[in-house]
Amino acid sequence: MALSIADRLAIPSDCDLIRQGAWFHDIGRSRTHDIGHAVAGVEIGRSRGFSEKLLLIIERHVGAGITASEAVRLGLPEKDYLPRSVEEKIVSYADNLIAGVREMPYVEALDRFKRILGPDHEGVELFRKQHEEIQSWLIRDKIKK
Repeated sequence: MALSIADRLAIPSDCDLIRQGAWFHDIGRSRTHDIGHAVAGVEIGRSRGFSEKLLLIIERHVGAGITASEAVRLGLPEKDYLPRSVEEKIVSYADNLIAGVREMPYVEALDRFKRILGPDHEGVELFRKQHEEIQSWLIRDKIKK
């Protein structure tokens, strides 16, 4: 999914980094299946010599990102986990469009966010904004219909 999105970008991106991020973003799930898998993933990746850019994808892929205040509420180290680079945003966004092995459309993913987080949760708005930003980067004639 991430590479499919990257293939349709009208802006520069590092497809090799996106591929690595897509493969390793959930490596922390080998230790935990809770929200802390992103932090655990960074520890694993760092011990394996992953690049700093890849570590940032792993750390910032959860949801559409997590603000520092939300991180504290979730029991994570207090810091901002919002994806910033194009590559971080693509992997995070693609991850949200997958349920198990099934691809889902944005509208379904948004409804899922609302059900899990509540309709007024800041994560829902972060996902909306992430979707709009990524849509603005796409080459229109390459979008699957």
